Order: sequence, then structure tokens, then C-alpha cells
Amino acid sequence: MKLKSKLLLALLATSSAAFAQTAPAAPESTLSYNVGVVSEYRYRGMGQSRGDAALQGGLDYAHTNGFYAGAWGSTIKWVKDYGATEGANELDMYAGYKFEAAGLGYDVGYLRYEYLNNNMKTVTGSNANTDEIYGAVTAGPATLKYSYSLSDLFGNANSKGSTYIDLSATFDLGNGYSLVPHMGRQVIKNVENKAGDYSDFALTLNKDLGDGLSASISAISTTGGDFYKYSSVNYNAAKNITVVGVKYSF
Repeated sequence: MKLKSKLLLALLATSSAAFAQTAPAAPESTLSYNVGVVSEYRYRGMGQSRGDAALQGGLDYAHTNGFYAGAWGSTIKWVKDYGATEGANELDMYAGYKFEAAGLGYDVGYLRYEYLNNNMKTVTGSNANTDEIYGAVTAGPATLKYSYSLSDLFGNANSKGSTYIDLSATFDLGNGYSLVPHMGRQVIKNVENKAGDYSDFALTLNKDLGDGLSASISAISTTGGDFYKYSSVNYNAAKNITVVGVKYSF
């Protein structure tokens, strides 16, 4: 074999080996989407859709440096149940930063609840739209989170500074199943006799069905009282309930 041919083959072999060993670089950021339906929309234990199914969906941006942002929406009924005439959809917008230190995971961020075109102010004196900041710490499977309202909370007048603290954990049961126990405590500022304060509890079983599809079933209980009963529609948003849902993420 001629020297020139030998050199060419050696060069090709070296280039092929180098190419095979070079893995594609991981993207610095990702954008994901989700859409789903639940038999009732519950938030912090409270019914948001009067016992009816709710359509939900969102998008999330995440960067490898820990920054994230997103938006999520759902159909609702509670604003109208409260006596307002407008506000059948919720849009949440959020941004935050996640990082790790000393073996713990941390998450700090801002969340805006926008109840589109709501006129809750005509009923309670305060708009339903709400701004919160939050901080969370994760140790192993457990996460403790604290939320603080920068505005009136969900249409409750003079309720700036209301808080919600919750503790949850995620346990991998294998075969695509996970179990998530949760407990939380909502405190609403300046509600007479603390009638708006309550605790909520939930136990959720999730199942990863593959190809981005998942299902869940949740048993939910609260200590909410008459403050969360809407007599105009004969519905108790605080009642105990079991909620099922399906979601597709892509």
C-alpha cells in the first residue's frame, strides 16, 4: 500500500474515533408544555370549579443556571360563585431560581395569579388578582414551602401579608407509581374571627403511563368552615373530596 493511502486511512480512523467519543452538548435551556383535565380543580385544598371538571395547561422554561419561568392556566368558577359576574379563567405567571447548597435544594420565586377580567372588587372591595413570593427547601423526598402575599389575597380586602405554609414529600414506589402526602396551613389577614384560616391535607397517588402521559388520584380534606360555603350556588368549596386527573407533558 502506498504511503499516501496509509496516511489517509489513519487520518480517517482517527477522525471517526474522535467523532464517536464526542457526545452532543446538553442544551442550556428547555421549554416544555403540559395539558390536562381534573374532575375538580382544587388549590390549597379548596374547590375552584364548583365540583365540575377543569381544563388546564401550561408551559415551562428552565435554564441550567437554575432560573425558570412559566405560565399555567385553568378554567374556574369560584370567582362567580363568590358573587362577581366576571372571571371564569385563571392564569398564573411565575419565575424563580433553584439552587443547591450543603446538600439541600432551594427554590425562591414570584407568582402572579391573574383571574382574567374579574370584577371581584365590586363584591368585596378588592380585586381577586394576587401577587405572592415564595421560598422552599428540599431535603431528600420532603419539601417545606412558605408563601407570602404582596397584595390582597384572592379578593379578601386588607389581606396583604397573608401566608401559606405547606409540607409535602414524594416517594417513588416503583413501576411508575409515586405517593405524595401533603399538609398545609392558610392564614388570611384581617378576616373577622379568623374565619378564613384553615388547614388542608391530601394524599396523591401518581402513575406514569409513559410517552408523556400520567394519571393521578387525590384524597383531599380541609378544616375550612362556613367562610368557604357559597350559598348562592349551594356548594361547599371546603368539603372532603376525591379528585382524579390525567395530564400529557411534551
